[in-house]
Amino acid sequence: MRGVNSSQPNDSMTDILIPTALRRRRFVQGLAAGGVLAGLSPFTWPAQAAGETAARSAPVLTGTEFQLEVAELPVDFTGRPRLATAINGSIPAPTLRWREGDEVTIRVTNRLPVLTSIHWHGIILPFQMDGMPGLSFAGIAPGETFTYRFKVEQSGTFWYHSHAGHQEQTGMYGAIVIDPRDGGSRRADREHVVLLSDWTDDDPARVLHKLKAQGDYYNLNEPTFPDFIRDASTNGLGAALDRRRMWNQMRMSPTDLGDLSARALTFLTNGVTPAGNWTGLFRPGERVRLRFINGAANTFYDVRIPGLKLSVVAADGTELDPVTVDEFRFGPGETYDVIVQPRDEVYTLFAQAMERTGYARGTLAVRTGLEAPVPKTDPVVWLGMADMMGAMDHGAMGAMDHGSMAGMSHDGMPGMDAAAMGHGAATSNSLARPGMKVRHARSEYGPSVDMRVDQARTGLDDPGIGLRDNGRRVLTLADLHTVGGPLDPRGAEREIELHLTGNMHRYTWSIDGLAFGSSTPVSLAYGERVRVILHNDTMMTHPMHLHGMWSELESPDGRFLARRHTIPVQPAQRLSFLLTADAVGRWAWHCHLMLHMVQGMFREVVVA
Repeated sequence: MRGVNSSQPNDSMTDILIPTALRRRRFVQGLAAGGVLAGLSPFTWPAQAAGETAARSAPVLTGTEFQLEVAELPVDFTGRPRLATAINGSIPAPTLRWREGDEVTIRVTNRLPVLTSIHWHGIILPFQMDGMPGLSFAGIAPGETFTYRFKVEQSGTFWYHSHAGHQEQTGMYGAIVIDPRDGGSRRADREHVVLLSDWTDDDPARVLHKLKAQGDYYNLNEPTFPDFIRDASTNGLGAALDRRRMWNQMRMSPTDLGDLSARALTFLTNGVTPAGNWTGLFRPGERVRLRFINGAANTFYDVRIPGLKLSVVAADGTELDPVTVDEFRFGPGETYDVIVQPRDEVYTLFAQAMERTGYARGTLAVRTGLEAPVPKTDPVVWLGMADMMGAMDHGAMGAMDHGSMAGMSHDGMPGMDAAAMGHGAATSNSLARPGMKVRHARSEYGPSVDMRVDQARTGLDDPGIGLRDNGRRVLTLADLHTVGGPLDPRGAEREIELHLTGNMHRYTWSIDGLAFGSSTPVSLAYGERVRVILHNDTMMTHPMHLHGMWSELESPDGRFLARRHTIPVQPAQRLSFLLTADAVGRWAWHCHLMLHMVQGMFREVVVA
């Protein structure tokens, strides 16, 4: 959450009715032929006409020996030519197709004027091959070639991307598909990789500068006067005024679901704009496997295909007991495999951004050139008190520091009491059940933290803000059950609790109030079994990615649910997973929203 207009008095009628200057920008669907400028890449397919662009997908490379070259590439997604960072002249980068059990060798040559790297997201490998500059290796200097070599010990849908600077945001990402040794189960008649991403014409460093200067700069959904009139007509003038006054006294916005929006971003499907309409082909009656990858730097996507049920059969590359849904949400770093059985000739693949300012889209069709109706984006839903403060139904709303509660008495919000303002000095070692209050580390009481949640919710069966009670069956974490159970049957030998923290006015992000440069590594003994508790003290969802080891998500009562490499933690939520420290080395653990990671929501993990 960020301040909506902290320079104005909190109790003015203007501030109550119109919390910030209106900033409206039409959703940019991009150019129909947007992407790599024709004829300027020596690696990619021949130049294509605009009508052919919709069917384009990234090149596919197979085998055990790969040569990748990183270089700048001219692109134009919106009518404003820019330089991107590309691998082999392609955005997305080539899809790498491996086979479980093979040893692969990937030689990466850097043609950029700056250091680069490639991280193999979700791949279990020696830490020296992980591709994290400063931890696993020094990075790949300009003009140099680095050779990655490792044995492939898993199968499924994964991806790869740069872990240097903002290169991932500027185009350096691609899909990995690993075929199982035995051919696998639930074989489909056809499959498509669906790699969703986001693109900005602005320099990502400039985007970050704008956020640090004014945290709500890109929020297109700030409450307006017409919104207030509608609220008053529905709930009464007094309730509408109280609602606006409450949010403004907290200097927060109820619509601040993401840092960026269509004001900065163009949403892409396999590198194609919504106007370009990427198309995947099928024959009616076929079982089609769609390998969804969220390769966005900033965007949570809510994915559905109107008219088709989605059978979710894998998460983060691991096989699931099938779950049939209408829709799923996933954040940067996550992957889901779904199987669909289309009967009609054409369907729209619709992936709306969580903050509802735009969407990526594509088409499934029996031939190119067909289009189905594109749904309207869902209405913007305000964050509720449970999203902000956790388990309200147990009588407390959590704790916020006095700086972020300027002008607010303890009865300024329903359910607020003095006990909820407690300032503990130590971190608890037990997993809180709903209604159990927690204590916070001393490092959370400083300028880098403007909110703390004392009574977090678990809510694994909660689809999240904007998806609740929408009339569709939406996937939740509680629905996931990895086939075969946990890799390690042991219980936890000890527990580690970490709080996801931030100061949205300053645009700083951290863990336990400490940014990466101020924190000490999380130390694990080789072979030990650990329960990790993540407690989100912010009002944003954070997709937390641990390199090198599996995170085995558990239910609040300790039952194994699913094996993940990236776990989304909702606002005011507290969840836990078990891990086995079976990989010696230095590993990264961070939020996969790129700007959150860059600003400090990052820890080193050392296994020795």
